[in-house]
Amino acid sequence: MNDNSTPTQVTRLRDALRASDASARLQAALTAGIHADDAYLSTLIDRCAVEPDFYVRDMLTWAITRHDRTRAVDLLLPELRSANPQARSQALHSLSKIQDPRAWPAITTDLLRDADAEVAKTAWRTAAGLAPESGRGELARELGRNFGRGDGELQRSLSRAIAMLGPAAEQVVEEASESRDAGIRAHALATAHVMANPDDSFETAVEEARRVAALRAAPTIEGH
Repeated sequence: MNDNSTPTQVTRLRDALRASDASARLQAALTAGIHADDAYLSTLIDRCAVEPDFYVRDMLTWAITRHDRTRAVDLLLPELRSANPQARSQALHSLSKIQDPRAWPAITTDLLRDADAEVAKTAWRTAAGLAPESGRGELARELGRNFGRGDGELQRSLSRAIAMLGPAAEQVVEEASESRDAGIRAHALATAHVMANPDDSFETAVEEARRVAALRAAPTIEGH
């Protein structure tokens, strides 16, 4: 992971990452990771912000992690303040792979509450993976604000992130499962199932949450 590339090599990488063919861009990102050179980092990170293909973005992230981690983090952290949602989400994704503790304080409340669903769910997962033991309870409370938000995919992401926090999240989940809001209550119950049964699918957790909610709502028969 040296810095021995010439300006021409960096320009060639930039041009290759702009090719119209996604497979060509994928190959360019792969090559940049195999022949890692820290002069490529800015180009790789810049491309993450605009690359339309999921698989190419994933390869770009892999290539970034092949470079010097300190320099990569230095360049990724400012991306978290970008006005471009994809730049924020991809930077968070790369930071989740690098696992540098310096990224933890950079995951702000604004990111955890981001209006863009992709940014928010990536921030939840990244924060849960980086949170020190002392910060897990507070993070759980912040994540708990999102119970009931969004579609099934977004709710699955939140449940998995909260489950990563383990015992620190139990009280937050328990309190939300008693919410007067049916959407919040159902999501919290599904999350509790995910925490207790990590191998089950989220769909199974949702079905179990519905069953539990129905049992709670059923009238009791006096004497039984």
